[in-house]
Amino acid sequence: MRHNKKFNHLGRTASHRSAMLSNMACSLIKHKRITTTVAKAKALKMFVEPLITKSKDDTTNSRRVVFSNLQDKLAVTELFKEISVKIADRPGGYTRIIKIGNRLGDNAEMCFIELVDYDDNMAKEKVTKKSIRTRRSKKVTDEAVLEIETTQTVEESKTDVD
Repeated sequence: MRHNKKFNHLGRTASHRSAMLSNMACSLIKHKRITTTVAKAKALKMFVEPLITKSKDDTTNSRRVVFSNLQDKLAVTELFKEISVKIADRPGGYTRIIKIGNRLGDNAEMCFIELVDYDDNMAKEKVTKKSIRTRRSKKVTDEAVLEIETTQTVEESKTDVD
């Protein structure tokens, strides 16, 4: 019976699974976005979000706890220096999973997992000009009116000179 066994074992031993999640978490922290399978991404989300929450409190103990999980000094430094500053006011939900289709070889569901505040494409608000299509004559803008008036005055001055 599987009472209270809720996390995905990913078909690996405990030591292999913890090493894999630690490496994936370090890669996510360093690169801000990684490509993996959906199952691994969900497991990584459960692994890395408590560590990011822990990084909000920059104490020696929290650094030691995070380092014991990650085992990478550069990743821990980047987590506490850059990422914790950017997510300081966010109450949770530091990662986003975006499905991208199936892998060609074995048809596994693939996805991006990324840190929410570091996504450049979603952060930029795209300003699009709304085009209005109509059958009526086009509206004359102020710039067009000025351009027409200046050309008319130039033509009038040429005829006056001649």
